[in-house]
Amino acid sequence: MDLDPVLIGRWQFGITTVYHFWMVPLTLGLGLLVAILQTMYHRTGNEMWLRATKFWGKLYLINFIMGVATGIVQEFQFGMAWSEYSRFVGDVFGAPLAMEALIAFFLESVFLGLWIFGWGRLSRKLHLGVLWAAVIGSWLSAYFIIVANSWMQHPVGVELIDGRPVMTDVFAVMTNSTALAAYTHTLAGATAVGGAFLLGIAWYHLWRRRKDGIDTVGPDGRVVVGSAPEVPGRDETDYSVWWRSLRIGGWTAVIAFVLVAITGDIQAKLMYEQQPMKMASAEASCHDGTEFSVLTIGDLSSNSCDDVVPVIEIPGILSFLANGDFSTEVPGVSTLIPEYEEAYGTHMPSDDMYGDYSGQEIDYQPSMFITYWGFRLMIGFGVLAAAAGAFALWGTRKGTVPSSTFLTHLALWGITAPFIANSAGWIFTEMGRQPFVVAPNPDPSGIDGVFLYTAAAISPSVTPGELLFSLVSLTLVYGVLMVFELGLIIKYVRGGVVSAMPEIDTTNYKPVVDRSDDDVLSFAY
Repeated sequence: MDLDPVLIGRWQFGITTVYHFWMVPLTLGLGLLVAILQTMYHRTGNEMWLRATKFWGKLYLINFIMGVATGIVQEFQFGMAWSEYSRFVGDVFGAPLAMEALIAFFLESVFLGLWIFGWGRLSRKLHLGVLWAAVIGSWLSAYFIIVANSWMQHPVGVELIDGRPVMTDVFAVMTNSTALAAYTHTLAGATAVGGAFLLGIAWYHLWRRRKDGIDTVGPDGRVVVGSAPEVPGRDETDYSVWWRSLRIGGWTAVIAFVLVAITGDIQAKLMYEQQPMKMASAEASCHDGTEFSVLTIGDLSSNSCDDVVPVIEIPGILSFLANGDFSTEVPGVSTLIPEYEEAYGTHMPSDDMYGDYSGQEIDYQPSMFITYWGFRLMIGFGVLAAAAGAFALWGTRKGTVPSSTFLTHLALWGITAPFIANSAGWIFTEMGRQPFVVAPNPDPSGIDGVFLYTAAAISPSVTPGELLFSLVSLTLVYGVLMVFELGLIIKYVRGGVVSAMPEIDTTNYKPVVDRSDDDVLSFAY
């Protein structure tokens, strides 16, 4: 059986990167919310804020550690499977990746360690400061990584010397318009993840308090907060932890969606300028026009405009997304393909570095199926996350959640909505760049002559069998890590605040895991 090393290498990078990225938005979003919770504790001295900080902080640490473990492989992959790519981008990537490791990650990890071991040892003000330093470090780390990724989308600040880009303007690289748009969009999406995480878990615990008869509802429909003195941690303060967490999560989800929409619009307009083929494929826009496709049917996987038929279109919206007006026609796939062929050729160069792709005809259109549905999954699940936040704010306005088990299921599964939106957005962004790993830029603000085909980026000395072995091995290892992370998170979620603060358990009480069918977390077992 003939194995394509480029295809296997792309699968390996895609699987490990998407899995790692599941940790990233939760680290960025939840870290910010934990820092805000501890700030409230520092300002008020209220034990409720302390309990909230320790509970959510425990989950934040579990996710952070798993993110570090899965992220290490990303650096090694450049040498494992993509050595030619590393040679091409090395002069440019050296600066942002070095800053990420030496400044951002160092700041993040050192101060997070101080926060973990500083409870009761550092002053409250200093202890709060080190947490904020760790959170800022993680946000800086994300910025430097996105700077590197955005250069692949929009090369700037370099000069092509002997066929390789050499950085001549580090400021241009660091302030790349694509990087600034992608960074703000990513942070907004990460904040939405953190909000949904708080909302879903807090809803579950408020529902458990109602199910266990601790909290009841009065004649006016408002909550009557109760207490279970025989169970450590199930008191009025426990109620306040979940109630405040749910409200914070709901407002965070709604506000984050507004920011996602604003930053996403800016990013989309840049994509239309810098990578028009990506956006034309995302809209299944075969011909020039102004219509936005709400639904297109047919065989999108064929990448043929003859096989797709738009069913629902909104006039003017595509033009607005691209240009900010409702009348300017946006070029479609049939217009763009000849332009790409004229600018970059119709066939791969006849060179050994292209392997089996040497001399083959180039298909400049990325997968229409992936880009079209990836774009819509990103938007659709983002809207679902915001709608869940708005519904939660309205449905819990009287102090507690409904007693419905079905709604509690939805609240817990709703945690996945912004995760799916974030992942779909990144898959669309990365796969929409094909057949380039470093995309050329027809936009005058970029450097059009700097590009690299994906077929030329693979390591020439690595065999398809070796790539397949590493793909299977890493997928299995990451699968095991996923089981461990979910197991740890579920364990501490079910245990509630007392699982993160054993000091409030004066009777050595251990939370009992109820595995009955009535428990809405039973799907995890």
